[in-house]
Amino acid sequence: MALPSLLRRSVSRAAPLAARFISGKSNLHTHTPSLYAVVQSNLAAKVVVPTAFRNYSASSAALKTTNTSDQTLVKIIDAEIVCAEESDENPEVMDAPQGFPFSIEDVPGQQTITLSRKYQDETITVEVHMPDLVTGEGDEDDNDDDEKPSQSHVPLIVKVAKRHNFILEFNCTAYPDEISIDSMSVKKPDSPEDEIAYEGPDFSDLDENLQKAFHKYLEIRGIKPSTTNFLHEYMINKDSREYMMWLKNLKKFVQA
Repeated sequence: MALPSLLRRSVSRAAPLAARFISGKSNLHTHTPSLYAVVQSNLAAKVVVPTAFRNYSASSAALKTTNTSDQTLVKIIDAEIVCAEESDENPEVMDAPQGFPFSIEDVPGQQTITLSRKYQDETITVEVHMPDLVTGEGDEDDNDDDEKPSQSHVPLIVKVAKRHNFILEFNCTAYPDEISIDSMSVKKPDSPEDEIAYEGPDFSDLDENLQKAFHKYLEIRGIKPSTTNFLHEYMINKDSREYMMWLKNLKKFVQA
């Protein structure tokens, strides 16, 4: 009888413990969702934006700013194109006058043109640069009374070549109705471009008769005021055409 009694007492003690265990388990299950909500709330308050996302946002803002700036630049370029079109009366390539002794090579995008011709056994080429324009009364006020007033002019490089021989090169400045020889040199046909040939004394220091003889030498070969006056107008026209092309190419680049 002692053993059954002991078993009943053990069972009676275990029952409340089991009940509390089951009750505690039930309470844990009941409070778990609230705890999950608290944890989730804390995590939400401490969200860390990924680095890649931050970089994308910064890049997006920079791109937007760049696009706005580019659009503004394009509008300004468009306005300049309209202004250039209104101010230029003859934007098309000029035709050479009748009797012009040279053929003209004019490559768009370059700031020089090349003239060429044959004269007896000589090949004559002329490199014509953009004109240096002088406008307004203020340009002449800076000169002393004894000096020649500033004038618009076109730089020229004239080369006279003979077969298997030296090249005679003149650096000239073409003013309205006047051509000035600044210097001259004798070069070998195969001399390197960076080789600087001796140019002799200043042309103005040469004997006056020798100066006149060289001016006549160039005139016979087509370098005369009637030629250079046309070149002056031609290069002003080219400058306008090249500026217009430059603006349009600039616009295409910004819009690309």
